[in-house]
Amino acid sequence: MMQLSQRVPQAMAASAPMKPFSPEETRRILHHLQQPAVFLNMTCGWPVLHWTAEHLSGCLGDRHVRFRLGKKQETNTPLFETQCPYVEATVGQFLSWTQGQPDTDVGPFSEYSCSEFWAYADYKYIAVLFEDQPFMFEDVRWSEFGFAERNGRESTLWIGTEGANTPCHLDSYGCNLVLQVQGRKRWHLFPPEDTDNLYPTRIPYEESSVFSQVDVLHPDLRRCPAFASARPHVVTLQPGQVLYVPRHWWHYVESVDPITVSVNSWIELEEDEVARVSEAVTKTVVCAIKSSQSDDNTDNWLNPTETGEASHDENMQYLNLAVNACTQRRRGLSLTRDSRDVHPVKRDSSGQIKQRVRNSVPFIFPYGPHLIPVHCQREEVTPKDLEVNSSKSCAVTSQQDCSVSSAAAQRSTSAPAEEKQGRSSGLTQRGSRDCADGTSENPSDDYEELRHATITTNDLLECLVHPDIITRVTELLLERHTGSQRSTTPV
Repeated sequence: MMQLSQRVPQAMAASAPMKPFSPEETRRILHHLQQPAVFLNMTCGWPVLHWTAEHLSGCLGDRHVRFRLGKKQETNTPLFETQCPYVEATVGQFLSWTQGQPDTDVGPFSEYSCSEFWAYADYKYIAVLFEDQPFMFEDVRWSEFGFAERNGRESTLWIGTEGANTPCHLDSYGCNLVLQVQGRKRWHLFPPEDTDNLYPTRIPYEESSVFSQVDVLHPDLRRCPAFASARPHVVTLQPGQVLYVPRHWWHYVESVDPITVSVNSWIELEEDEVARVSEAVTKTVVCAIKSSQSDDNTDNWLNPTETGEASHDENMQYLNLAVNACTQRRRGLSLTRDSRDVHPVKRDSSGQIKQRVRNSVPFIFPYGPHLIPVHCQREEVTPKDLEVNSSKSCAVTSQQDCSVSSAAAQRSTSAPAEEKQGRSSGLTQRGSRDCADGTSENPSDDYEELRHATITTNDLLECLVHPDIITRVTELLLERHTGSQRSTTPV
């Protein structure tokens, strides 16, 4: 009996390989990372790696899941979620449809050809999908990334076919950790400095998401000339790998294998109340204008991911809560900073106050076989994806397993120089769908078109919620709120 008890720990140690970074080290890395990076060999032993589409079909049984569908065609414009058809079906019906099995139940997928459409069950909250199976939350172990209390309960599930994609967008606050479970996904990422080059829009509206008006795979550079200056960072994520997407990085995601499954977790490494105030201002303005009755205000503007249109009173209440939280945090930080800076004043021989030298040792990133930065590559690179043995194991072992490519090969670079200079700084000139004015060989045609151009509701809205405008309004609101509180504070 003693010998058996001594062997058990050895067997357990063999089944739980040592991770390259401890939870504390990983959390520290994430805190300092300012560009996308891929973690390898960090998810070995995670039960969630068994979550293939077939496994999930057995777990969910007859439970219906909402799938978004899109046509496999090039349009040179992004396919927003408001333009897609949706079906409610089981994962089993989804699998039968993708496999083209005759005489099988494909449910509502029968109305769509698998050769012409892709399907995506995206942004499904694991806490809702498995509310009657909470034990499954423990299959996702974000605690090993330094987030002790975080697991599948705070994560979302994504199941798609080849070609399934999400429109290019950025998240207003927070960052993302993405675990690839089955198949591969290609991520096209752009730094925050590329915002103007990506022509941001808030129509369709989704809280905390800003969409791009550019089809990043097949851009129309006559309409969006500034996109030629964008700096793509492209990575093909393999099963077992975890991608870190920093705050405010734009991303377009596409499935490149017949079936893909991934798990995402949105995380705030630090509170950002100012961003929440800005988002509350944007939501109040967008809802107020788009809810108004108008002949040119009949488009489908609310993204399906939103629970519904909020009233003006609800938006104002949310705005007030955000402003109060931001003001209180600023006051708390100010008090903390004041108390921390109370130290005896030291002077040099000439009587001048000595400046305290703070510990500013630069953080050195442990890049190597277990942490791969996603670099910007403007030159054409042929991606070389290594064979993936199984999604049930840690399938990546070296830096070469993380396939990085450039979007330069996927877009035209033939735009005239004068068009590349004619960026619109994110503002649309003739409606929310147009990125920039095209040029005409006949100047009279341009004049005639401009003469009959009409400012639409969306034109006005795009200007009002431009990032520069929202930032200034946020500053003014916070100044006004702080000033009003000072004036009412008894002396």
